[in-house]
Amino acid sequence: MSRRSEPLAELEKRLGYSFRDTELLRTALQHSSFANENRAQGTVCNERLEFLGDSVLGVTVADFLYRRYPAMPEGRMTRLRSELVCEQSLFRVAQKLELGRFLCLGRGEEHNGGRERPSILSDAVEAVIAAMYLDAGMETASAFIRRVLLSELGSAEPECFTDFKTALQELVQRQSGQVLTYTLLEEKGPDHDKTFAVQVELNGRAVGTGTGHTKKEAEQAAARNALEALRA
Repeated sequence: MSRRSEPLAELEKRLGYSFRDTELLRTALQHSSFANENRAQGTVCNERLEFLGDSVLGVTVADFLYRRYPAMPEGRMTRLRSELVCEQSLFRVAQKLELGRFLCLGRGEEHNGGRERPSILSDAVEAVIAAMYLDAGMETASAFIRRVLLSELGSAEPECFTDFKTALQELVQRQSGQVLTYTLLEEKGPDHDKTFAVQVELNGRAVGTGTGHTKKEAEQAAARNALEALRA
């Protein structure tokens, strides 16, 4: 059993799972920027764990949807799975766990707000899932996924909007004279890893914001945020 630091012990409480091999959890938290700066010490990043966690996540969500909604057609299951495992969905999981506090980042990513970057946090969630899978098997990893990601889905088929911009447009058009506009607020990061921030306005009033690796992805995230706000 590897040495357990105080921060790792705190994170384990948030995860609801105690690792037998804490080195797996430690690796899951190590971003490539941190590994690059500490390569001489043999530090490795979480990218391989992220790759594995993505598959564990996909199988678990597909199995859950298949069993929970026996009448749901394949196309609808595919759209709902995509929504559940997308970056924004995993980012929300990371926020609930306060995962950003525990990440190991390089100085550049630390300075540029990497602890709050959706792409980094969503990747870390997948890496943690893989670490659980390797440490205790599929059932433990799947139980975690069901608890943090799927527990709010009831037995009735949920609404599933992959195209949130279209869904938002349909919602506001229930009243005449409604005008939606999308405004690019920010564009930052290197060319290979840009992040865009977009605001959606209804009749000139901001109703939602979102981020993404492309403008289209950011607009979809902003539309989803607006949908949640308007429905509330």
